[in-house]
Amino acid sequence: MSNRTWLITGAAGFIGSNFVRLALAENWCDKVVAADLLTYAGNLENLEGLLGKDDRLVFERVDVADATAMRALVANHAPDMVFHLAAESHVDRSIEDPTPFIRTNVMGTQVVLDAARRAGVRRFVHVSTDEVYGALSLDSTERFHERLPLAPNSPYAASKAGSDFLVLAAYHTHGQEVVITRCSNNYGPYQFPEKLLPLMISNALENKELPVYGDGLYVRDWIHVHDHCRGIRAAAEGGRTGEAYNIGADNERRNIDLVKTLLRMLDRPETLIKYVRDRPGHDRRYAIDSSKLHAETGWKPRVKFEDGLKSTIDWYLGNRGWLARIKSGEFMRYYEKMYAGR
Repeated sequence: MSNRTWLITGAAGFIGSNFVRLALAENWCDKVVAADLLTYAGNLENLEGLLGKDDRLVFERVDVADATAMRALVANHAPDMVFHLAAESHVDRSIEDPTPFIRTNVMGTQVVLDAARRAGVRRFVHVSTDEVYGALSLDSTERFHERLPLAPNSPYAASKAGSDFLVLAAYHTHGQEVVITRCSNNYGPYQFPEKLLPLMISNALENKELPVYGDGLYVRDWIHVHDHCRGIRAAAEGGRTGEAYNIGADNERRNIDLVKTLLRMLDRPETLIKYVRDRPGHDRRYAIDSSKLHAETGWKPRVKFEDGLKSTIDWYLGNRGWLARIKSGEFMRYYEKMYAGR
């Protein structure tokens, strides 16, 4: 019988926990090893209802940049595939201090790559971001495609581009089986409220001001996290080794329009919007061309944006306790630091 054990790093984060949940719910594999260091954005509550209740799931607390620990973990569980989602991911935090991003995103990726190769893992799947491509102009109809040269603009994006290059180097140098995915902005349940959608939803629920950077005309391409997770699986199982695959849902929205839509759906006034000083180097527009993934694997997004947005709002409405616990302590100190006086 073939081994269908999947190791998922960053498994207690937003995308990671949704990936774990779908993998188990839809029987994508026989066993999931969920690895996470449980830093500020990693939360075991995101796996509630599974840990200790589903014997197909094993949790390991581990630092992906710790070579000794990662080698032992991979050797012990002998996974068929490694899905590397662990990353520092918030652009604003990378502007404040890029050091953790270099450690986790660059060094950590190399450590996990080495551990996987040493243990003979069949395929390494690296989950990256569309931000490695840089930015598009607002008056352009161009979208990011996989043949574009990488041109990251933020410390976060630069660290992810660096990790992409390391993954490709492992393929070209060692013949390691690798696939890279690059996705547009995600939304859905369990997202840490420093990101746009959960921050705006949670502030609106509390009738607090909604901070919007600059003129609010920045454009992002949105995809529901479940569609992203299914895209990762499609690339892992049907993609060609050494290739990168974009994952997007053709849902470009201006930030200000999205915020106003949320306010209408929550029956809150637009007077809650507060324009704040822009962040440095803010990319104007992202847009994803995912035709390569569709052509090679048949994957396509299932969730309509309006339906996904409503279900996301409903999830936060039904999980106010989760939100309240997240928005205490360190998060509030960070929030005050980022937005006070802007």
